[in-house]
Amino acid sequence: MIKVSVFYPNIADVEFDMDYYCNQHISMLKGLLGSACKNVAVEAGICGATPSDRAPNIAMGHLYFDSLAKFQEAFGPNAEKIMSDLPNFTNVAPVIQISEVRM
Repeated sequence: MIKVSVFYPNIADVEFDMDYYCNQHISMLKGLLGSACKNVAVEAGICGATPSDRAPNIAMGHLYFDSLAKFQEAFGPNAEKIMSDLPNFTNVAPVIQISEVRM
């Protein structure tokens, strides 16, 4: 299984609409990616290593797929539509990491 993680850095002047992200963007993703996407998780950053530290990321989204090929097959044809929705909820460029889930 692989996990596609999308990190939204908590930089100065960041704007992020968590309600839109959870209720509109993620819903759109699920519809476009269909059964290839096995699970979705969304996290809101609270703090860094200590409660007084700023969270490195304001939000994180995680998408799970059986394989890299399944992700590419589902995401590729929909990439433009998915990426064009970003300005509707944030002004920061996301950082994407694809990982193999080991446990």
